Amino acid sequence: MRKLIALSILLITCISFAQISEKQVDELVENTLKSFDVPGIAVAIVKDGKVILSKGYGLKSILTKEKVDANTLFGIASNSKAFTTAALAMLVDEKKVNWDDKVIQYLPDFKMYNEYVTNEFTIRDLVTHRSGLGLGAGDLMIWPDGSDFKPNDIVHNLQYLKPVSAFRTKYDYDNLLYIVAGEVIAKVSGKTWCDFIEERIMKPLEMNHSASSFLRLKDTTNIIAPHVPTDGKLKIISRYKNQTFDAAAGIYSSVNDLSKWMILQLQNGKYGPEQQYQLFSKKEQNEMWSLQTIIPANTRPPYNTHFSGYGLGWFLSDVKGYKQVTHTGGLEGIVTQTTLFPELNLGIVVLTNQQSGAAFTAITNTIKDSYLNIPYTNYVEIYSKREKDNIAEADKTTAEVWATVANNLKETKKIDLKNYTGIYIDNWFGKIELSEKKGKLFFKSIRSPQLAGEVFFYKDNTFTVKWKTRSFNADAFLFFAMDEKGKSVGIKMKPISDLTDFSYDFQDLDFVRVRE
Repeated sequence: MRKLIALSILLITCISFAQISEKQVDELVENTLKSFDVPGIAVAIVKDGKVILSKGYGLKSILTKEKVDANTLFGIASNSKAFTTAALAMLVDEKKVNWDDKVIQYLPDFKMYNEYVTNEFTIRDLVTHRSGLGLGAGDLMIWPDGSDFKPNDIVHNLQYLKPVSAFRTKYDYDNLLYIVAGEVIAKVSGKTWCDFIEERIMKPLEMNHSASSFLRLKDTTNIIAPHVPTDGKLKIISRYKNQTFDAAAGIYSSVNDLSKWMILQLQNGKYGPEQQYQLFSKKEQNEMWSLQTIIPANTRPPYNTHFSGYGLGWFLSDVKGYKQVTHTGGLEGIVTQTTLFPELNLGIVVLTNQQSGAAFTAITNTIKDSYLNIPYTNYVEIYSKREKDNIAEADKTTAEVWATVANNLKETKKIDLKNYTGIYIDNWFGKIELSEKKGKLFFKSIRSPQLAGEVFFYKDNTFTVKWKTRSFNADAFLFFAMDEKGKSVGIKMKPISDLTDFSYDFQDLDFVRVRE
């Protein structure tokens, strides 16, 4: 008996020591800051309804040198999507809407490429990435910042986006349909998406420093600056502020406030000192955390994941025998991750002010491994090497393209640029202009003015565009279709680098020349 008692005490002690300490988190994050060249990071861990750790590390800005703390505000980007589905769940609880209601019931102007899909498209379809559209289709209406597309434009222009798979058969991540979901919330509730999120979710949870959109923050004295590696050097860029994107990616929050959000999620929608209040029901919590769209799983140690998919606003998988509920988010110069283990009553959130997803993954995986009793893995080292290798490979590809362009500039061969100049139009993206100035060709988008840059001859009827804003890291090919007289009649595009953010969906554009 004494041996059994001693063995039990030893086992409990081993489990306790396996869970990561604050000092270990401090060392982990400091190592991550250096290895991935991230200025600032904030981390929170909640366990069994309590905040175990909520802390800031590094700098809000490389210029001001101000320190990140637990109340420092970050754009949480697509982690906002879970707030949108929570809002819908609350409306379902109130019997004002059902997940399987048709979208056209609330938004009669909603229209997809296919009439059958339009008529059958449900609210559930808006938030499960199974529309048939390709990865990030149409995101150029909201990305980069500065376009003039409004939610009603998004609703109208969806009809021009061609599907790449059959309806409800395949996962492809989508942003635009969450914007539509925000419009449904506004129609049903009588409140804008921003008002609903702040009044019905943030206020009850006392997320007092947070806001549904950057432009609605009451206090911006404690906020990060977004940073992007540009031409080999870390630079501060202009903050993304487009409110059209809010229902998909608009929220600004801190780890202190997001700890309350995670505890609510892990308590099945309950909150308050005695969990005496209910934001959404356990039934709807289960619905949000039920598999809706299958994503192929990669089964291998240490996590041995057997299923993977998307629920309603959350990615779902099994990790070491436990259900994992997670999401990531990315804006220009900001990336974030939230991870929940309902059976362990564990939540982890990592916010960063640089756009290396490998950085937050290294932190999250190290912390969750400690709770899953998985032997330590140096993810910082592994992911840092992998990221550098991927960047080197992509840089090699782009360097070869620009070397060809440079050689072309040295040759005496003359290209008649007038064959390519003119106004071109795409059904959903609108007009662009190609103009000649002093023997050079320039690209300018009419509705998204940041997409402007010089165009260079590459080979045959293929050109490249180099964007003025170098932090985009999204230079692209232009493929011209020519008529029998050697004049351009249309343009298709695609990114040059495989590492270009998928929201630069140049491949979905199909420009037709309308006049010279």
